Amino acid sequence: MPEILVSAKILIPLLITLVAPLGIVLARHNPNNREAVSFAAGILTFATVLSFVPDVLDGKIWTYTLFTLIPGVTVKFGVDGLSLIFALVASFLWILATSYNIGYMRSLNEHAQTRYYFCFAVAIFGALGVAFSANIFTLYLFYEVITLFTYPLVAHHQDDTSFAGARKYLVYLMGTSKLFLLPAMIMTYVLAGSLDFNLTDVVHGIFPADANPVAVTVTYVLFIAGLAKAAIMPLHNWLPSAMVAPTPVSALLHAVAVVKAGVFCVCRIILSAFGLETMDVLYLGIPTAYLAAFTIVVASCIALTKDDLKARLAYSTVSQLSYVILGVALLTPMAVMGGTTHIAHHAFAKITLFFGAGAIYVATHVKKISLLSGMGRRMPWTFGAFSLAALSMIGAPPVSGFVTKWYLANGALDAGQIVILIALMASTVLNASYFGPIIYKAFFEAPAPGVRLEDYKEAPLTMVVPLFLTALISIFLGLYPDTFMGFIKAMAQF
Repeated sequence: MPEILVSAKILIPLLITLVAPLGIVLARHNPNNREAVSFAAGILTFATVLSFVPDVLDGKIWTYTLFTLIPGVTVKFGVDGLSLIFALVASFLWILATSYNIGYMRSLNEHAQTRYYFCFAVAIFGALGVAFSANIFTLYLFYEVITLFTYPLVAHHQDDTSFAGARKYLVYLMGTSKLFLLPAMIMTYVLAGSLDFNLTDVVHGIFPADANPVAVTVTYVLFIAGLAKAAIMPLHNWLPSAMVAPTPVSALLHAVAVVKAGVFCVCRIILSAFGLETMDVLYLGIPTAYLAAFTIVVASCIALTKDDLKARLAYSTVSQLSYVILGVALLTPMAVMGGTTHIAHHAFAKITLFFGAGAIYVATHVKKISLLSGMGRRMPWTFGAFSLAALSMIGAPPVSGFVTKWYLANGALDAGQIVILIALMASTVLNASYFGPIIYKAFFEAPAPGVRLEDYKEAPLTMVVPLFLTALISIFLGLYPDTFMGFIKAMAQF
């Protein structure tokens, strides 16, 4: 059994991210100080999260109960391997996103910048709260915090299109959490007598052996439906609609906080609430894997039809998120490691792609893929980083996406699921089909009629440096996959 360390130290990163938004508001009259607060909070948060790494890799688990509402329902926090994958990614990318935000918001002279940075910081607080949740009740609270405070970011432009997209965003995410996630939590409490996750064992969940199998199955279905941030079809449409937000917000939605919270929650529910044994006995895993495979292929097909760069990236995200769910749902060690690690691998590649899209817009005001011809020759750093991240999405070595697909493919074989393997191969072809033309156009095609390439240059360094760093990290994670995979090996003892 892993050693349990009980300490309020868990609260330190949460307190930093809780105080940061207040500091941002207090510094609202001095933009440099306001952004400095974000930088300092990101660095401090990442450092404190990083301090848990040695113990977790050593098989230890940190927990702390803040207070008890009723017996079995507490606000409780815990740190294990799965927690650290999400928390390290969110806190580290907050630092780079702050630099990128400065370049983007100032270059476009965006309005309401203090509100923007405030909500951005609260979203990170929510993401860390989700990552450190030791039970379903705590997870639910922070899951809702993310939704509420990212709504103003989606509606940032405050026009009819933005309000329509933000309204759909809120209806989908709040609606599903109230209709499905809340009942799932209540049923879990009735069936298991507690909402605490089993953080010490991914095989055995929290439901007793004599629990009604139909009730447990219904509870599971409600959880999957209620966690719409994971963007499993058909509850995915909010994600493309949210692309009305500024591009850094899209990066937050797709790589740092929102959708990552969704797939993290699915992983946590499967591994720490139901457990691999219950998932297998009730035959819940393979149907979930097939639903994820369907989402992967169909979303990739839709991405092929989009000429708007952010729209294509949005459907790519819908597809890529389901790699995470596919992995844990296959229930084999290789697949689980590949799926959970993809939380990090996808984050660095996808934030690079959205950072790239934003840099292109700031430098050229171009949104359409059909108008990108030749721009790679004027913006080689941006399009070079974009190309590396695209290779990760495709799954080409040595970038991190290759590691994910290798583990998922082997996990599918271990599970005897040839159809899943075929879906993974199809997704690779489709990914290459919708990313390949972007790269080819940018570097090898002549400019579109009326486009003067000499008018364009790279976006500000505050934008280009972060996106190139995240692209390099994607390569690093491909060469050193144990960077994040070690956390899952320690957690699951694979």
